[in-house]
Amino acid sequence: MKSRGRIIINTGNGKGKTTAALGTAFRTLGHGGKVCVIQFLKGQGQYGERVMAEKIDNLDWFICGKGFVFKKENIDSDRDVAREGFQLALEKVKSDQYDLVILDEITYLPLYDFLDVTKIIELLEGKPDRLSIILTGRDADPQLIEVADTVTVMEPLKHAYDTGIKAQKGIEF
Repeated sequence: MKSRGRIIINTGNGKGKTTAALGTAFRTLGHGGKVCVIQFLKGQGQYGERVMAEKIDNLDWFICGKGFVFKKENIDSDRDVAREGFQLALEKVKSDQYDLVILDEITYLPLYDFLDVTKIIELLEGKPDRLSIILTGRDADPQLIEVADTVTVMEPLKHAYDTGIKAQKGIEF
């Protein structure tokens, strides 16, 4: 019996959206599958998951961002990098060489008006049947939620940062 791929969204203001997606990546890898991670907006850096990814076969990792978009002065450059990343995502999805593709922080692209949400929906609707795709990021567009099979909204009840505790290596990055 052929398996049907899923469309999964991890959204909300809480911590753990990318972490949950990477947990699914490890499940896929554990069963001999091939995984592609494309990170939008996040810039270069020694994030623990990236350091580990370099050591894992069957895991391709691409960074398609220059850092989170907080300032308007670089918005055109940020938009261009995000759109280049989306073209890469189209290529990787259509290649049919992966069992799971993670589009990390992609929900920000329509939110920041970097890409029309219909382009993401077309990518999802045109994926190979067996391919699963996980989308992460805050404020997932209702149209994305509509096409997804599974949507998890992560909301914080309490966060260490709110009490002045700084991000910790191995926990937040």
